[in-house]
Amino acid sequence: MESLLAAAPFHVAAFSSLSSPSAHSPSVLRSIRGGGRAVRCAAAKEAILYALEHDEMFNSEEVIQWESGKTINSIAAAQGIRIRRRCRPRYPSEGSGDDKAVPRNILEQIVWDKEVEVSQRKAKKALKSVAESSEHAPPARDFIGALTAAHRRNGVPALIAEVKKASPSRGVLRENFNPVEIAQAYEKNGAACLSILTDEKHFQGSFENLETVRNSGVQCPLLCKEFVIDIWQIYYARSKGADAILLIAAVLPDLDMKYMLRICKNLGMTALIEVHDEKELDRVLRIDGVELIGINNRSLETFVVDTSNTRMLMEKRGDIIKEKGILVVGESGLFTPDDVAYVHSAGVSAVLVGESLIKEEDPGRAIAGLFGKELLS
Repeated sequence: MESLLAAAPFHVAAFSSLSSPSAHSPSVLRSIRGGGRAVRCAAAKEAILYALEHDEMFNSEEVIQWESGKTINSIAAAQGIRIRRRCRPRYPSEGSGDDKAVPRNILEQIVWDKEVEVSQRKAKKALKSVAESSEHAPPARDFIGALTAAHRRNGVPALIAEVKKASPSRGVLRENFNPVEIAQAYEKNGAACLSILTDEKHFQGSFENLETVRNSGVQCPLLCKEFVIDIWQIYYARSKGADAILLIAAVLPDLDMKYMLRICKNLGMTALIEVHDEKELDRVLRIDGVELIGINNRSLETFVVDTSNTRMLMEKRGDIIKEKGILVVGESGLFTPDDVAYVHSAGVSAVLVGESLIKEEDPGRAIAGLFGKELLS
């Protein structure tokens, strides 16, 4: 929601900066002649007045609540979001007293760290500059088209193969890590699309890896596997060659997802919206324009993996998903042909797999072992 209120390309005009007393107590300041509303923007480094266009998003319940003084976290919690935002300019382990906090789980830790990272990146390169860079990126490739074609071609879920060096739960997965060689091996052995980890602090990934793979001659569409909290990251990913980007429902309020979907559409990108449970799935299914949903079988609280989560959600909401023409991706806990067959029978058309491939001596050849047969490219 902060991205919606702060992003200059979406507003009529910017006015002079004002000092903000607190990122947790935004308020309506005054009306702007011409019909727009002005709000104190908590997301900017300093509060900025913007005249807001007449748009359904600015008349949404979330914005009205935010203007009336509710915090971002309270609005998100009302939607069932358990991941809190810190809105602090330093890492949570730094500082003391109210400035020091303990995250509830690893995802919350990642999001808090990401807030600091994005703030620092935006200070070096403004949104306007990143958006301009995205206009010069190579044309976005058809991510969903590639998945659909691979599914039909092979009769098994299309593979989104992940280029990942490490994870918070498993540590370093591959010491001898060459993202281009791994990407090329995946493509050669039938991967329909590739997922490139870009988080540095927790996954040892980078946007440089994304850009390098895109410029290497690999033709597979690329998913930027990032923990997105700000539209700046979407524009930056596009500028580095991403064709798709991950949006996590456990982190993003409904309004954020709607706005980010609009940005993706304008950039020609695909949004893979990840859900973990029934409540998140129901939220996403109420949003117009969703084309690709990922069901993550890993619990946010315990990190325990249970592939029956995919079957359960598909049994409950599969008819609605089919009616809307949404393609579903199975995520986490997929190590054997039986695992892949299980989620396929539940109704998924694609799978996103990283650990079970990347840990093998030859990640490309490991694809045949995962599916029980060689995939046609």
